[in-house]
Amino acid sequence: MPENESWNEQRELPDGRVELRSEITAGDPALWSHDLAPTPAAKRTWTTYSFAALWISLAHCIPTYMMASGLIKTGMNWWQALLTILVGNTIVLFPILANSHPGTKYGIPFPVFARAAYGVFGANVPAIMRALVACGWFGIQCWIGGHALHRFFESLSPGWPTALGASKLDGYLPTEWLCFAIFWGLNILIVYRGMELLRRFENWAAPYVLVMTILLLVWAVRRAGQVGHGLGDLMSDPGKFPTFASFFPVFLPSVTAMVGFWATLSLNMPDFTRYGRSQREQVIGQVVALPTTMTVFALMGVVITSASAQIFGEAIWDPIDLGAKFESRWLVALAELTAVVATLAMNIAANVVSPANDFANIAPGKISFRTGGLMTGILATLMMPWKLLENADRYISGWLLGYSGGLGSIAGVLICDYWLIRGKRLALADLYRRKGEYAYTTGGTNWAAVAATAIGCAFAWIGLWVPALHVLYDASWFSGGLTAALVYGLLMWKRREQPAPALT
Repeated sequence: MPENESWNEQRELPDGRVELRSEITAGDPALWSHDLAPTPAAKRTWTTYSFAALWISLAHCIPTYMMASGLIKTGMNWWQALLTILVGNTIVLFPILANSHPGTKYGIPFPVFARAAYGVFGANVPAIMRALVACGWFGIQCWIGGHALHRFFESLSPGWPTALGASKLDGYLPTEWLCFAIFWGLNILIVYRGMELLRRFENWAAPYVLVMTILLLVWAVRRAGQVGHGLGDLMSDPGKFPTFASFFPVFLPSVTAMVGFWATLSLNMPDFTRYGRSQREQVIGQVVALPTTMTVFALMGVVITSASAQIFGEAIWDPIDLGAKFESRWLVALAELTAVVATLAMNIAANVVSPANDFANIAPGKISFRTGGLMTGILATLMMPWKLLENADRYISGWLLGYSGGLGSIAGVLICDYWLIRGKRLALADLYRRKGEYAYTTGGTNWAAVAATAIGCAFAWIGLWVPALHVLYDASWFSGGLTAALVYGLLMWKRREQPAPALT
């Protein structure tokens, strides 16, 4: 790829991070805004704890707590479910770290990073694909958080459920819809206050939710021992898959679903690592926190649920419903408040920050980060998240597997471009220019990246229509990602990066 003057506009710091020699104060409104501009080194303040706390907050959510339930319902026993969760979250760590690197090195968010591979305007393709998935997740988490908020108000006032009438709309009470709206508003409010408030909130929420869950675990185990014999049948159930041959056909799509659970974050981690102080800190924080927290929190969910069967005569997977079982209304209120905090911390970090940046990337001069966050909330509601959560099969086999193929295809292109084609070298200023190195064509789109993504999606989803190839859909993130990376590498190999000028 040809060298140009933009290399002289950036400098490399002693720790390997790169910044522009002078901060851009105004630029092309179609490509630049304060929200999308590179984060100056002086403002990159996130530490190892910041990244660990981020992932602890992300993992300490109700879907993680209930994750094993969907797998156990397919016939797995408890340790097979936890093994699946551990394997999936270890695998997804690799693309997460691969895409985290440019965020820390160059201080750029995901949609700007995507411009290197897709072109300065073609980057809107992966940005919008990723944003729409995040909107779906935002809605799901708001619905769950609204349910917890509804239980919280009910614990304070038993008459709350029918306070606005007993007539249901689409199967839910008016107060349930109101709680959904309140929780939705809390998310938007924090986004409007900015990333620094988010960092402080995550740092506080992570240990709070962990401590409260440990207390719930201790109570459940002790109470189960008092009223029954051990932790119940769930921990001793052998499951339906005693051999590897019978287990693998269920294991493969389940691992893909686990990868798909964080497929959005595997792309947009630059939205957070752009604030990192060093590569070492962001890597350690993520490696230590992600797979361990996901597995341990899911294990807590399994143990507590199994104990609940001994205590209440039925296995209660949903911690919101379990909290409502306490005899003291103040304990109920505390339990439901914890669920609200956990869901809020997870939702803002995973499902608002990144799509807000993605939507802002469409027209930086007109759409701010705040406006993008509001757009996320509106689209999330229109996607009717309460329908996605109606059954486990639709959630895992439909939602998680379906979108993971598309996001895996994007990840394949981005990782191949940054690590193999460009050798981790980007001309930072040209990411904000319509006539720079990443213009590709007069339209600012790299059609090789678009074609590779489309072919990756086709391979990932073809199993939906061709039964003989359904295994490709079962492994949609892998089949889509590997296919897209291979196609992109073949199309772009002759344009791979030559050694860049030394940065000072």
